[in-house]
Amino acid sequence: MSNGNQAPGNLVAITSPDMFMELMQQDLERVTLLNFWASWAAPCESLNQAMPNFAAQYRDVLFMNVEAEEQPEVAESFDVEAVPTIVLLRGHTLLAKTSGCNTSGVADMLSMHARGSQATSYDGMSQTHAAPQPASGTYEAAGSAMVNGSGDANTHELPANVELQNESPEDMERRCHQLMSRSKVMLFMKGHPNQPRCGFSQKTVALLREQGVEFDHYDILSDENVRQTLKKINQWPTFPQIIVNGELIGGLDILKEQIATGELGELLSA
Repeated sequence: MSNGNQAPGNLVAITSPDMFMELMQQDLERVTLLNFWASWAAPCESLNQAMPNFAAQYRDVLFMNVEAEEQPEVAESFDVEAVPTIVLLRGHTLLAKTSGCNTSGVADMLSMHARGSQATSYDGMSQTHAAPQPASGTYEAAGSAMVNGSGDANTHELPANVELQNESPEDMERRCHQLMSRSKVMLFMKGHPNQPRCGFSQKTVALLREQGVEFDHYDILSDENVRQTLKKINQWPTFPQIIVNGELIGGLDILKEQIATGELGELLSA
């Protein structure tokens, strides 16, 4: 199937983290395919060439081409360690993830999760050739004092008495649930509020502080077991994760939406 030089309207090139979050927030039931690639990686070429054909075949799926090294915040949020990597989502639920050049495997993923798709217009979206905007390599503190007045980092990262290699799956889940319920608002982030280690975490901290929300936090970069187990427990593949009353409300984009609609205030007052 050929589309000439005209890229399908449901195929977009991500040029900033804000663009990514805005598109993800538009439809939380939509199936989205993320194609993480790099210009220097030859195996990416065949997948990049296949994307327009896939997009033309599955008009109700949003296809995002993400140049991994130009958009490190987006790549890091999905733990992309090699290119090409394909991530398939429904809203924020991870449906499938695969690394390596496997066009037939991607076709199978789409066939399994996007069967019976109905044609949908994405006239408002278009392939862009604008130069990507590299994310900053450093993150400034998003506020002043450590939240909850605690300067004890030990409560916010892997405890010294936990040996990750000896922790059973049951113990991991138990520890995650305990952490999720430790405070009314719990933020699982990369780094600490005064020293975030990804832009999404920095923006989440800044937004919570702007809204005057008191929150506790945990550095998932210090604790690989918590990092991976939370993804499964909450069926949410990225970080930061915001927990209210022991339940996941979502990530940064969902937080923005709940603030705008007043839902966050209702949850906090419950």
